[in-house]
Amino acid sequence: MRLKHLILSVFFLACAAPSIRAEYIVLRSGQRLAVTGYQIVGDKYRLQMKGGTAEVPVEQVLAIEPEEIFTPMTPVEVSQEPFGDLIRAAAKRYSVDADLITSVIAAESNFDPKAISRRDARGLMQLLPATAARLGVKNIFDPQENIEAGTRYLSDLLQLYKNDLALTLAAYNAGPERVQQYGQRVPPFAETVSYIRRVQQTYQQRKSSGPSPADKTPRRAAPPVAATATSAGHF
Repeated sequence: MRLKHLILSVFFLACAAPSIRAEYIVLRSGQRLAVTGYQIVGDKYRLQMKGGTAEVPVEQVLAIEPEEIFTPMTPVEVSQEPFGDLIRAAAKRYSVDADLITSVIAAESNFDPKAISRRDARGLMQLLPATAARLGVKNIFDPQENIEAGTRYLSDLLQLYKNDLALTLAAYNAGPERVQQYGQRVPPFAETVSYIRRVQQTYQQRKSSGPSPADKTPRRAAPPVAATATSAGHF
């Protein structure tokens, strides 16, 4: 009889398990906290974790990820720099860090000027046709036009978000409307969080390798932020 009760107890616990799966709270500092539950109390998240609870200010939470979407990042190869002259020219024109432009292109198209995403974003910096038209692009697949327009858009977003790199990349990926929808915070989309992480990882790799001798122009970009979470307003 006891064995039967034990089997039934295990069965019911197994059925209930999915409801208590772990999640990750991603902080702006780059720290990831594994939690089994959370709630907003005033202006703070109250987090339930193994061993107790903790409270974190709402503005410090960048995203909330289900456990199953958190996978180790694959290092991005940045040893080759196609279109380097075009990137440096656009960087100088719009005062955007050339390394940031290169990192965005690597994540967006892997340097394929003919790339088309499933959402119809196109070219090296994966511009949507509507965005490209607004920026005066005549041939979206032309590397020079695409890089010029994409860099100008990055410059506008950096200015809009006061050089907050995470918000800039979130808006480039998901659109400024989504950032606004989530209270000027990174939208909690797995694709957007992963995109930010990839771009920041590449950007940090490039910065840690030292400045390029050919890149001596003043530039504007947020300092590399610890990694959190494809293109200009894909969503």
